[in-house]
Amino acid sequence: MRNRSIRLLQITDSHLYADDDGELGGVNTARSLRAVLDAAQAEHWPPRAILATGDLVQDHTRAGYERFHDALAGFGFPVHCIPGNHDDPALMRELLAMPPFTFCGVAGYGNWTIPLLNTWRENSAGGRLGADELGRLDHLLSAHSGKHALVCLHHHPMPMGSPWIDEVGLADAADFLSVIDRHDNVRAVLWGHVHQASDRERAGVRLMSTPSTSAQFEPTSLEFSYDSAGPGWRWLELHADGSIETRVGRLSDDAR
Repeated sequence: MRNRSIRLLQITDSHLYADDDGELGGVNTARSLRAVLDAAQAEHWPPRAILATGDLVQDHTRAGYERFHDALAGFGFPVHCIPGNHDDPALMRELLAMPPFTFCGVAGYGNWTIPLLNTWRENSAGGRLGADELGRLDHLLSAHSGKHALVCLHHHPMPMGSPWIDEVGLADAADFLSVIDRHDNVRAVLWGHVHQASDRERAGVRLMSTPSTSAQFEPTSLEFSYDSAGPGWRWLELHADGSIETRVGRLSDDAR
């Protein structure tokens, strides 16, 4: 089993509302999440797990989290959730911390370990890990030094080339990257928040962001701007040798 690849599905920034008619940037977020899940099921189903990387709910409501829970609970595999700036961590712990859901912590599949980090800051659109969460990451990477690591968080630790969104990235990104640099088992860092796809490399570590399941932000825009690209998701194939294959999927115009 340790020599087999691990297939994961990342969804992020669903921005659900208590109301099924809630919209973000002109996109009905509940309908687009359902369409994304339907499209993913028509591709490489099933994954070993889903990574839900924050901003699951837009309006901080119990009903929004219940909507997210009901959309994913029946799949029969783990759904690993972390909070974004629009989330309510207390409600997430209450409603998304029982199987098949997990809240933050760490996941493990085969010879891969997946730290799931909390970057939420009260009353802030930007994120911060802080000393405790950075220390937890450092400990996890040391404790699992014999495994490849995929580190997941909501806020971006690298500039995206848009001044307005880079102002609300990870405030202690330099400290985070310092921890990453100390551990040669880190293969990739994965995030949401930016509502756009990116894939690059720094010091041998893959750095990836993923489109929202709702509305998208225009890449490299100087000011806040929505993009016309459709809702998306990311597949990841984690191989036993530490390599990663990945693909971003998008809803077609007629599926929105």
